[in-house]
Amino acid sequence: MAKILLLGSGELGKEFVIAAQRIGQTIIAVDNYENAPAMQVAHGFDVINMLDGSELDRIIAKHQPDFIVPEIEAIRTERFYDYEKQGITVVPSAKAANFTMNRKAIRDLAAKELGLKTANYRYATSASELQKAVEEVGIPCVVKPLMSSSGKGQSTIKSQEDIEKAWNYAVEGSRGDVVEVIVEAFVNFNSEITLLTVTQNNNPTLFCAPIGHRQERGDYQESWQPARISDKDLFEAQDMAEKVTEALGGAGLFGVEFFLADDGVYFSELSPRPHDTGMVTLAGTQNFNEFELHLRAILSLPIFEITLEKNGASAVILASENSTNPTFSGLEKIAALPKTDFRIFGKPTSRPYRRMGVSLVNYTLETPIEEIVEKAKSAAKLITIKY
Repeated sequence: MAKILLLGSGELGKEFVIAAQRIGQTIIAVDNYENAPAMQVAHGFDVINMLDGSELDRIIAKHQPDFIVPEIEAIRTERFYDYEKQGITVVPSAKAANFTMNRKAIRDLAAKELGLKTANYRYATSASELQKAVEEVGIPCVVKPLMSSSGKGQSTIKSQEDIEKAWNYAVEGSRGDVVEVIVEAFVNFNSEITLLTVTQNNNPTLFCAPIGHRQERGDYQESWQPARISDKDLFEAQDMAEKVTEALGGAGLFGVEFFLADDGVYFSELSPRPHDTGMVTLAGTQNFNEFELHLRAILSLPIFEITLEKNGASAVILASENSTNPTFSGLEKIAALPKTDFRIFGKPTSRPYRRMGVSLVNYTLETPIEEIVEKAKSAAKLITIKY
């Protein structure tokens, strides 16, 4: 059985560990704080600063894993190339992890090398450079740190007065040691989708049914599967996803995000791992959830097909205050609902807008998706967090 080193131990990592435990793999969970969600279910854990290359080297030497599975962005990813040379499999590949931990590398690969349609964009390393970039891409536009997660540091510039504020917010929300932002022209899109794309070592690339989602503060609030999309747009999105994942190499599940606009499909972002919007697959919408798919692809276990079994939705349960000991009530209320499930992630601390859990609802393939989303939102409101 394989030994897997998980770098980042949040709620996505926790579900991945559970999937791995079910088929007898050994997991060591790593993060920069104790008692992170994935550590609670792993065989062992370590607490380190993953941006410290020497600490990363020490942990790799200590555990000698077969696989390194990154779950977050803030990792000294350039070390991954050395680990691959040592014979360790980096998931999906050192190139994929390195390129996608930084929005600059993945955007340039998609737009410049592969010729995928993206929003017009520029980069900036200071407030004055941001001013110039905004002039070039136009207002409104979106500003994001090159390294961040869950929408941290992301904002929309609607007037000249927003520029300095957007720069400060982006720097504050940036992860790692890269102080640089990407400025994107605003795409007048009708909806956003995540296309979970599974690359396999010896079998064809597979796609999950597209997932729709709604965001606030750059972070998803509800997701649903399947999303409404025309056959033409779906084919275009699948073609783009296959091109970019093939260029990055390796096996695993990628969360590829797209904007759907009147003039077609725009590539937005890519994560080389299970995606937060993909938590809807925990509602039993597919024959395998996204974490099981990631694991099977990593281990070269052939995935014959991915089938949509039910329509489903997820809605986040957010904290509203800081606490070092959050507790939850209302579990019996959500548990009493039909076709409904939930996850409480077990995060040891809370802060405003931190994702602490998720509600999960599924119904038949004939049930209107809007109804299911409303049921998931109502279910999430039944959980009360005490601080």
